[in-house]
Amino acid sequence: MTTHLHGRERQLTTGPTNHLLTNANVWSADGQWIYYDVRSDAAGSVFDGTRIERVGAASGDVEVLYESGDGACVGVVTASPTADQVVFIHGPEAPTQDWTYQAWHRRGVIVDAARPEVAINMDARDLTPPFTPGALRGGSHVHTFSPDGKWIAFTYEDHILAELGHCTDEAPISHESNQRVVGVSVPADSLPGGLLVVGKEHPRNHNGHYFSVIVTRTHDHPGPGSDEICRALEDAWIGRNGYLRRDGQRQAKAIAFQGEVVAHNGQHHREVYVVDLPNDLTQSDDGAIAGTPTTRPRPPKGVVQRRLTTTDERRFPGIQGPRHWLRSSPDGDRIAFLMKDDDGIVQLWTVAPTTGDTRQLTQNAYDVSSAFTWSPDGRWIAHLMDTSVCVTDTDTGETQRLTGACHESVAPRPEACVFSPDGTELAYVRPVQQAGEKDPQRAFNQIFLWTFAARPQDDPSGTAKKPGPRLAIQAS
Repeated sequence: MTTHLHGRERQLTTGPTNHLLTNANVWSADGQWIYYDVRSDAAGSVFDGTRIERVGAASGDVEVLYESGDGACVGVVTASPTADQVVFIHGPEAPTQDWTYQAWHRRGVIVDAARPEVAINMDARDLTPPFTPGALRGGSHVHTFSPDGKWIAFTYEDHILAELGHCTDEAPISHESNQRVVGVSVPADSLPGGLLVVGKEHPRNHNGHYFSVIVTRTHDHPGPGSDEICRALEDAWIGRNGYLRRDGQRQAKAIAFQGEVVAHNGQHHREVYVVDLPNDLTQSDDGAIAGTPTTRPRPPKGVVQRRLTTTDERRFPGIQGPRHWLRSSPDGDRIAFLMKDDDGIVQLWTVAPTTGDTRQLTQNAYDVSSAFTWSPDGRWIAHLMDTSVCVTDTDTGETQRLTGACHESVAPRPEACVFSPDGTELAYVRPVQQAGEKDPQRAFNQIFLWTFAARPQDDPSGTAKKPGPRLAIQAS
């Protein structure tokens, strides 16, 4: 028995600026506010925004939470699931020719809604060897709080190694390459004043309120057909409380991410990986937790990295489709990702973090065309498909359109489709032309909400559901 979902769409913002949502965690913990930034490019590829704002989900009232100064730009904001605070990317103040905004020249900052305009540094930075354990040597990006609100995951690139140049097979050099990797920050509560203090030998050094480490291990030259990776990115916390291991014990904190491998034929593609995290991220096996002038920081003691999927032999190997972040079911039993089926259509798939068992969830005639999120009860995944906002039943794989198909010029943007904390609303973005403007270049991203007529519930009949054939989706 299919549960048919009904509701309505409404436009929430109207201002003459772009409104950009991050791919997840854009709602305040109480579901009253939606956080966004105001970069000028519709896709957010130009990092030039100077404000973090929020809009009331019920009222439509807009507030400026933070405005940067001294030439710095800000963006990619996510909210804590337990407190009224956010974390976002902060670019360099007073940028210079040798220190402009780059992947390795940015940091994470945290702002509490009760103290707007007061940003504290998440990650410390130390650019002078010997490097300070717990400080980074580059830039962090796309920060997300753990479900308990205590730790923060991020992706990272390294200034020290970026300055030395890239190592290739044709031009081997005596240092490791800068690669995108995944890191985690934990509060520096045990340190004096709750602050990680670094030296002032470099003008771009700064202190931080968190102890930050890299938790993935990468290689400059992954062995073809091996589990070695050369990049780690597009990460997600697993489960509200981690997941149950095969031994029946709970792995309290773990992160799923996309790892770039090299197949036997030499082609690169991405697979699903997991890192299991220990309770203490400050300990090191080899003393290299902070890295050296020629090597990347190493993961702390007790971090275990595992490959979950192996798709080399498929017709379309590897993670595919639009840029998206892996997302875990709330119970931690399944990790969702996008991959093409044998017909070349991008579908939703899931993989179990314990066994690596993989399942094709959707069997639709159209590509899944966006990043996606799970509903809080784990029943639905929200995403875009064929210019419509859709939800897919995570038991049956059946997809329903919520909004009708439309012209691409007014279709929802692919960067975000995010459930509210109580599962009753979805936030996403559409381009809207400003009233009175004839120039289509004057269309701005506006935030829209889909509000369900009733909270999506499990099928009251209790009927067992089985995946059906490929669906010919019709607009509701």
